Amino acid sequence: MSEVPLIGVGVVIIEKGRLLLIKRGNEPGKGLWAVPGGKVRIGETLKAAARREASEETSLDVDVGEVAWVGEHITDTRHIVLIDFYATATGGYLAASDDAAEAEWVELDMVDSYPLTPTMHDLIEELRE
Repeated sequence: MSEVPLIGVGVVIIEKGRLLLIKRGNEPGKGLWAVPGGKVRIGETLKAAARREASEETSLDVDVGEVAWVGEHITDTRHIVLIDFYATATGGYLAASDDAAEAEWVELDMVDSYPLTPTMHDLIEELRE
């Protein structure tokens, strides 16, 4: 395990009752669905990292807003602190890229039918409250 936790960010983009999800193309979580996101780079603000990750994984430009959810993913080998932000798509076109194998809009009431990363269940519960 790393001596310190990693910091990950994600974007929660909801349009017309649909949530934008990506299917992870690489480990950790390869083949599972989640909101677009990834690790923060040294010297990068949280919101800048969220904007970059959204663009890299979906080809969309986004405006990043307030925090939607904060959580953690802890295993025997990893500790990741996760901060997901509400965001709005402002440009670009939806296309999976970088480490996203697929990207699609999913009806909020259908999200649970997808194989999700472990922390997505907590995020979805928060969004439904």
